[in-house]
Amino acid sequence: MNKVFLIGRLTRDPELRYTGSNTAVATFSLAVNRNFSNANGEREADFINIVVWRKQAENVKNYLSQGSQVAIDGRIQTRSYDDQNGQKRYVTEVIADNVEFLGSKGSSNNLNASSNAQVSSNSAEPTPYDFGTGKEPKGMDVDSNPFADFGSSIEISDDELPF
Repeated sequence: MNKVFLIGRLTRDPELRYTGSNTAVATFSLAVNRNFSNANGEREADFINIVVWRKQAENVKNYLSQGSQVAIDGRIQTRSYDDQNGQKRYVTEVIADNVEFLGSKGSSNNLNASSNAQVSSNSAEPTPYDFGTGKEPKGMDVDSNPFADFGSSIEISDDELPF
């Protein structure tokens, strides 16, 4: 079975092309955080090439931009070609069956965002990745309080539980 599930952020704007038979194909690279830190305590990311076909390719081009967060499910494909010098080159990429739009580059990690929502590319907030190095920016604490931006504390008491 060849099945891949990824959640990450686009490292560049999608490129849309059309085949000779007028079939849309979009390509982009996805930064996916690793689940562990390196020897220096920094989180790293893998950069994975994604290919999307047909109507989804057009939607990706129209609604996503660098920094947009997406969930991908698809399959891994390896292909080869001969470069200008006659050298055989190999390319490994993910062929996306489904692309779920999760949020813009300025939004928090809202995994419940509607896939029909238009993704804004005009946010002035930085993305959570340093795309030049694959590492999170200095000072970004991945273990920080995810509720810190809500502005007020949340009080929970065992007295309120029904059991």
